[in-house]
Amino acid sequence: MTEAVIASGPERALWRRARLGHQGPPLDLLTASFRRHTYAPHAHDEYTIGVCVGGYEVIDYRGGHIRTGAGTIVVLDPGEMHTGGPGNTTDGYAYRALYAEPSLLGEGTAGGAPHFPEPLLDDPELALALARAHAELSACPDPLEAESRLPWLLTALARRHSSARPLHDRVPGAAGIARTVRDRLADELTAPPTLASLAADLGLSRYQLLRAFRTATGVPPYAWLAQHRVSRARALLEAGLRPAEVAGLVGFADQAHLTRWFRRVLGVTPAVYRHSVQAVHRNSVQDTR
Repeated sequence: MTEAVIASGPERALWRRARLGHQGPPLDLLTASFRRHTYAPHAHDEYTIGVCVGGYEVIDYRGGHIRTGAGTIVVLDPGEMHTGGPGNTTDGYAYRALYAEPSLLGEGTAGGAPHFPEPLLDDPELALALARAHAELSACPDPLEAESRLPWLLTALARRHSSARPLHDRVPGAAGIARTVRDRLADELTAPPTLASLAADLGLSRYQLLRAFRTATGVPPYAWLAQHRVSRARALLEAGLRPAEVAGLVGFADQAHLTRWFRRVLGVTPAVYRHSVQAVHRNSVQDTR
């Protein structure tokens, strides 16, 4: 992941480029907080999808004005000219935005690239999910996690709020599909294949693969793989390896990723776990003397 930071007084912007899967297409993430900054008229080749997280912004779009508020979603179609600036210079505005190529919103719909007739959306559940995914992927990027979470959320956005027709949800043989995906992810632990390539091998779209996997397991592929990595990490920690060594051996990008998931699954850090199991081992050795 690459990033660029601009900070000047109350004006702050962090631009990061993530990837959907190893060697997959890029996806740009912007985290911004402005009090005075106003954008010049411009357009993007991608969909612009923003979640306001503070204050409010006024956007000129399609000959009118959009006024955002905390928790609202704004979706601007590709190629549409727009500007944006603070509703007032006292509070300013803060938002998280991502820039998604059209194919990412069309995986679960029919009829080409989705069109959003209403750019300002009131969908608290989806707004929270988008903001949370944006924040977590900006802080701890993982290509498989990005590929599991963002296309799923973008498809939900298109299916709920665009004029596109949703495709049928049911994917026959979900259990077998999930088993195949789990086996491939486990076998290629340190460099997992992209979901797009796995889907192509199975004759599915990425959305269909995600739907089948979630139906069969209750979690997305990255969450299953992270828990599998934690299980493998436990054995290595018990053998005496240090967390920094273990992270790479089980496929986490670094120790921070290992710690994040270890705590989610087991409630403690890898270091605490290692110390505990090593202490038990030492005591049992002493007891046998």
